[in-house]
Amino acid sequence: MSDLKAIARGIFRETLAAIDVADSVKSALGRIGTICRVGDFEFDLCDFSRVHVLAIGKAGEAMASGLVAALPSDVSPTGLMVVPAKPWNNLPGLETIVAGHPVPTEESFRAGRAALEILAGCGADTLVFFLLSGGGSALVEKPYFTDVGLKDMQELHHVLVTCGAPIDEINAVRKHVSAVKGGRLAAAAPEALKITLGVSDVPPGRESALASGPTLPDPTRISDVLRVSREYGVAAKLTGPLARRIEKGDLPETPKEGDRAFQRAHFHLVLGMNQMFHSAHRYAEASGCVTVCDNSTDDWPIERARDFLLGQLESLGRQHQGRRVCVIADGEVLSRVTGDGVGGRNSAFVLACVEKIAGKPIAVLSVGTDGIDGNSPAAGAVADGTTLERARRAGMEPADYFERSDAYSFFSFLEDTIETGPTGNNLRDLRILISAPEG
Repeated sequence: MSDLKAIARGIFRETLAAIDVADSVKSALGRIGTICRVGDFEFDLCDFSRVHVLAIGKAGEAMASGLVAALPSDVSPTGLMVVPAKPWNNLPGLETIVAGHPVPTEESFRAGRAALEILAGCGADTLVFFLLSGGGSALVEKPYFTDVGLKDMQELHHVLVTCGAPIDEINAVRKHVSAVKGGRLAAAAPEALKITLGVSDVPPGRESALASGPTLPDPTRISDVLRVSREYGVAAKLTGPLARRIEKGDLPETPKEGDRAFQRAHFHLVLGMNQMFHSAHRYAEASGCVTVCDNSTDDWPIERARDFLLGQLESLGRQHQGRRVCVIADGEVLSRVTGDGVGGRNSAFVLACVEKIAGKPIAVLSVGTDGIDGNSPAAGAVADGTTLERARRAGMEPADYFERSDAYSFFSFLEDTIETGPTGNNLRDLRILISAPEG
């Protein structure tokens, strides 16, 4: 059964290596001379006296590198790169800010102010490239309200990311209390041509949730904030000035479709679910697995997603008896934090599978493609049918660690964590379930 864990690790490793963010961004900007095409939109660089770049998110450095490589050598963009870890290289013309994630820091506030200052000086002769990837919601922040400070926003972010709500519901709240989210960066430069390139860690069709949609029309409303707050007890868990505003809906509405801010704004998805599925499927098949991809468990509670995906794996095995089979899934599962342990939703998902797969020729792997799983130093974890026996020999019960939200500690002791460090990528979480024939 240890071979199945190795196969799962190999599929993840090859998938991650196949997704090159910089090359993907470079390819997304089709250029002949000064004429550029992004998706179906074409523009001439000669029409602009200034080119700014705002690269925000975990893949910010790779995205900025790809864009700079795609532009003509005589175009020298200026702007801002906001990332969660010190980049390998500082790009000329771009100020680098290392800010906080998953909770904003003082540097996140500085990044928010810097972004708005850049955009305030943009007119019709300015071209702005927004390079967005996951993590941007915390990395760049500025409260909409003058009486709200850093501690208030940190408290709100912490409450939201631990309450068990899906990402689009979390972001509905974030957008309505921020001066930089929910289309408000686009609104800060209404006359400029704005090109947003995205590396997405959110479901297809919900791109306005990416980095809390700073350049896209916001489909959520104040009524959504009220509903989310009541369902998850958000306002009740806050102690600062935001509690009353969120509870009563005393909030400004965000820019919507048709707003002047978006008349010269264009969005193009560079990398997302399809590219990750394609690579993972190819490497799983190459490893000898009959493979299917499934994205139906996005935003499901862990236990429901676990039961569904293990059921899919069992069904696939019955259809292909005598063959090794694999189910690949993506997206976020909902993991409510119930303790003060170390871990995240990926290691928690694997931990929830341990007793279900005990004694069976099955391996389960779940990872964040950004290399980060919650508050742990790992990307995720892997388990197989021997994990429960090994844990109990060491005096560890999976249920106890799950209740404490301490999945990382469980798998770290068993040497089954997956640690990559920050990858510079941020597509979606990846889950790989493999089953071998009995006997």
